[in-house]
Amino acid sequence: MSAQDERAALTDRPSLYAYALSLIEAGPREGPASGAVTRRQGFPLPDEPPLPDGPRLRGKKGFAAVRAALGPLLAGPDTPGAAEEIHRRLAELPVHTGPVAGAVLSMPLDDPAAARALARRLVCTGTQSRPVSVGLALLGRLGEPEDIPVLRALTHLDGLLGLALEALEPLDPRTAALRWLDLRVRETDLRPFVDALLSGGTRDARALLIGLPPDLRAVGPSPSRRIAEATGLAGLLRREPLDPRLVARAARLLVRMASPRDYEAEVRSYREAVEVCELVVRRAPTLSPGVDHAAVLLSLAVDLHSGPTRLLPWRDGQVDQLLDALGALLHSPGWEGAFAGPDADASPAVRRRAEWLRYTRDRVFQDPPPDSRLRIEVLSRDPDDGDPLETRFLLDGEPLVPAVFGRGAGNWPEYFFGDERLRATEEPREVQLAEAWCSEGCCGALWVTIVREGDEVVWRDWRHPERLPGGEPAPVLPAHRFDTVAYDAEVARAGTETRWSWPARTIARLIREGLRASPELLGRWDCRLTYAESPTDTPDTAEVGFLYQPGTFEGTDVKGGSWIHFVWRLPDESTPPAEQAAAALRRLAAEDPRAYATCVGGAR
Repeated sequence: MSAQDERAALTDRPSLYAYALSLIEAGPREGPASGAVTRRQGFPLPDEPPLPDGPRLRGKKGFAAVRAALGPLLAGPDTPGAAEEIHRRLAELPVHTGPVAGAVLSMPLDDPAAARALARRLVCTGTQSRPVSVGLALLGRLGEPEDIPVLRALTHLDGLLGLALEALEPLDPRTAALRWLDLRVRETDLRPFVDALLSGGTRDARALLIGLPPDLRAVGPSPSRRIAEATGLAGLLRREPLDPRLVARAARLLVRMASPRDYEAEVRSYREAVEVCELVVRRAPTLSPGVDHAAVLLSLAVDLHSGPTRLLPWRDGQVDQLLDALGALLHSPGWEGAFAGPDADASPAVRRRAEWLRYTRDRVFQDPPPDSRLRIEVLSRDPDDGDPLETRFLLDGEPLVPAVFGRGAGNWPEYFFGDERLRATEEPREVQLAEAWCSEGCCGALWVTIVREGDEVVWRDWRHPERLPGGEPAPVLPAHRFDTVAYDAEVARAGTETRWSWPARTIARLIREGLRASPELLGRWDCRLTYAESPTDTPDTAEVGFLYQPGTFEGTDVKGGSWIHFVWRLPDESTPPAEQAAAALRRLAAEDPRAYATCVGGAR
């Protein structure tokens, strides 16, 4: 059956591909219900028949139903009428588009060529979103350059654009990146840049990149990768003469791609990341020595040292060569001024950044102890970016959290060292090493059980999502065994290192230690501590969170009873942190904190 015959057999409705082409040709128009439909927003899908009556199949049940219905059709040889049969079977399943595509992405395919041919008929002739999503999911695995035109068209239909972009990206990354930026970047400082690219600015992408704001802290990992792809960043860095401003922008984009403030570290999805890293490091000597350039190069070194960038497909020894080159540059006499202490009248932010520069340079370029199977590092990128301070674990030199989890950073250092969570005893203890940047309930966490067995400490019984953010299976971790003496020494060293802290964070830590030593300071007010910290986005303030629940002091509080959550915010007054923490504890002892803290939630 030809594609035309099969389309006629399916329905008299036009295919979604033909529908998309007609709307693209007509341009933006007024929709009867949705108002102005712009290219940036995408076009709505035409009305479709409702799902069959009955409960919707979701999660594993939905996957199983789709596999059972479509598996034989997708795994076997190409047959006439297969696309029509897929339409018919999907019409009988109470499953939405997401589970349909998700199930197809993981199905075994015995005959890839036959599956590719079927996928092309589905995307070209399919009249409903679920059959077309099957074709898109297959082309995401099997697509070839000849599929680019239809995939480009389908990126303009809401409901299909995500799958179409995923299938288009490996075939035409620049077009996919431009389309993604057009869809996702709204009225921000980046919008003029995106509009210029869409208007043909890729011919002058170098000037557009250089014209980006130097401060890219608000640009997340996903747009950073798409900016690099849409502008052909690697090719720009190869050209001569090279503008040092382009080197600085490229380094910033690499650092933003590796930020944990997203569902995954986008640097691992950037196909030219290795080449761009190598070009940036090679061109780094062209940058003028200064604090901003030192900060971005050191942030890149942090990720080459123990972040997701270290996990790129490097040649043997290549990443260490890049770190050696950065270390030599940042320790050279010409750059020492960037690491000097701040002026006496410098702002807290300037002092905090100066201390970060010195501490991070010392840690990142320090030779690891010989035969150290486990290393624990407390590191962050440039504090001006607002990324979290994280605890990083290196097993045999490789970063653990991004390798097996990848959905968020390692937990904050006080979580591990304040309660001695990493201390190994003969009683097994399960410890959360990292949590997804959204929440554990949403995207999971990384857990391990720590136990002492004779002269060894064992990390075993790992718990984490079965798949990495990109969809590939997560590594299956065996039990890791460490020499007890070496393990205890490394945990003690990491726990006593505090140079990563800043005054407000030290104030919060001392208050937390004081309240844990004397819980009655809050208990007398029927309150108990929930947290004490100084977030990276408000680093000049210590926050103390506590819960008020009647009966706490007497032990008569009822689980699930009435409660109110308060936060007490203490601005850093630039006096010694120990003095500020002691004053705060004295006030908690003398005055009811509910009178001066802020209510942030509670039972109605």
